[in-house]
Amino acid sequence: MAQPIKKPANVFAPWADPNAVPLIQFKNVTKRYGTFTAIDDQTIDIYEREFFALLGPSGCGKTTMMRMLAGFETPTEGTITIGGKDMADVPPNKRAVNMMFQSYALFPHLSVWDNIAFGLKREANMDKERLNARVEEMLRLTRLEQFAKRKPHQISGGQRQRVALARSLAKAPKLLLLDEPLGALDKKLREETQFELMDIQEKTGTTFVIVTHDQEEAMTVASRVAVMDHGKIIQVDTPPRIYEAPGSVYVADFIGDVNLIKGTIRKTGPEAYQIQYADNVPPIEVTECAREFSDGDKVTFAIRPEKLLVSETAPQDRANAMEGKIIDIGYLGNISTYHVELPNGQMIKAAMTNATRIDRRSFTWDDTVWVSFRSSAGVVLPE
Repeated sequence: MAQPIKKPANVFAPWADPNAVPLIQFKNVTKRYGTFTAIDDQTIDIYEREFFALLGPSGCGKTTMMRMLAGFETPTEGTITIGGKDMADVPPNKRAVNMMFQSYALFPHLSVWDNIAFGLKREANMDKERLNARVEEMLRLTRLEQFAKRKPHQISGGQRQRVALARSLAKAPKLLLLDEPLGALDKKLREETQFELMDIQEKTGTTFVIVTHDQEEAMTVASRVAVMDHGKIIQVDTPPRIYEAPGSVYVADFIGDVNLIKGTIRKTGPEAYQIQYADNVPPIEVTECAREFSDGDKVTFAIRPEKLLVSETAPQDRANAMEGKIIDIGYLGNISTYHVELPNGQMIKAAMTNATRIDRRSFTWDDTVWVSFRSSAGVVLPE
């Protein structure tokens, strides 16, 4: 589902400045394991103070990208720089990078305070007064002061997650890598912790790079998202643009729910097209097309379920209306999802908000309804 645009995404956009200098640069990076190519000739820039997400299914290469940043893996080809310095010969413990693991990797025999202090105690120039002050600062930042003397098994999963985060930030790294950090939490706690992560990242100014397969998580926390597949970065953009303006069928299908309608396109005006998707039905009318197409091109029309209106009769104020039959209904509390079968067998999913406490709509299974949308509601993508 679409996510609200948080404040940092609006006001912080160094990637839009051609003169901005990236903190991290992958330049034509390839990583092979024998004959298997995990990362295939990828180039990407990540900027200081970003909350950047590597998003994709299992096996897409996102964890390999993170491990190369951390120094646990070495590129087969290409270069990785952090702060303008080539990392080729820099071991993990010499990089201004820290990593927060999915398991949190807390020491069970140490208190919360000692877990956070663990790395600081190994700093040669860290005296006791400064160490104490830094640990107390991390406890305040992560709201763990009252749990300082407890052991990891005496606190909740969300609190353990914050301990791991505080320990990772204690040495003030330039870059913090987060490997599926919220995967062990239940849904409600995960959603709450996502916003805590955002607040902490904004307060510290540390660059965060998160690896996740959870689309909503990436869309919520990140200033930019890199969608990956089979060792390649398919699209890098802000969450609103990834969702509303996907650059390919793969991205449109991977991010959230979407209806994909295949057809043949023809131009009808300067910025207007028609897509014929079935015989003996009116074509889809499209405006605000992001790219040029030629008559006869095979395309896919992508439209999100919440952009559709379900009604008993065809609305007069919408360019596109399709008659169909309700095959299935999903009641999710805040929304109801209707699966509508069109005469050509195409299944369309429409999501409508339940704005009143009791839903008095008369739609039910096997009802004939109209699904409609505005001509600017969808995205036309090449096959």
